[in-house]
Amino acid sequence: MNERYERGLARQRELGGPGPVRARAYDSLDDIAPDLPRLAVEFAYGDIHARPGLDAARRELVVLGALIALGGVEPQLEAHLGTALDAGLEPGEIVEAVLQALPYAGFPRVMAAMGVARKVLGARGLLPVRQVP
Repeated sequence: MNERYERGLARQRELGGPGPVRARAYDSLDDIAPDLPRLAVEFAYGDIHARPGLDAARRELVVLGALIALGGVEPQLEAHLGTALDAGLEPGEIVEAVLQALPYAGFPRVMAAMGVARKVLGARGLLPVRQVP
């Protein structure tokens, strides 16, 4: 593989690896667009996520906000919620980040995102979430 791909894989490993959700998403494209996962690793992780200037947790907050605002991207949101936890965000911080999107993305998208957050946090045994002081 090329340097960008290797840099992207290294960044994913720093963040706890691609994880089962992202791996399933990548594997599901094998029969239609096998280059798409490679492009995602090269661009999203090798070019963008690996840039200096923000730590991984702050980058994941930005990603979460963008995904919540987009809506309809629950698999990607699930993967990035896991990455955000692996990057050091606390469950209460994630809940606050989702709530912060409310005035910008609206109730339907925030409620859907909170449902995905419940799923991810529950799977990790992190429920109930305590309020951030």
